[in-house]
Amino acid sequence: MGTFAHFRNIYNAAFEDCKPEIIVVLLKVYSVFCALMLFLAIYALMDRALNGFEF
Repeated sequence: MGTFAHFRNIYNAAFEDCKPEIIVVLLKVYSVFCALMLFLAIYALMDRALNGFEF
């Protein structure tokens, strides 16, 4: 849990005092989108691996 808190602190510090605010919002949304796509790719790979790579 400490590692997650550390990453959260780094994430929040990266956006401190950034202007304009709309760019900060867009970058935050984009970073969440990228994380979701990464988890989706990992899920798809594990699903294929566990089901014998049947296409």
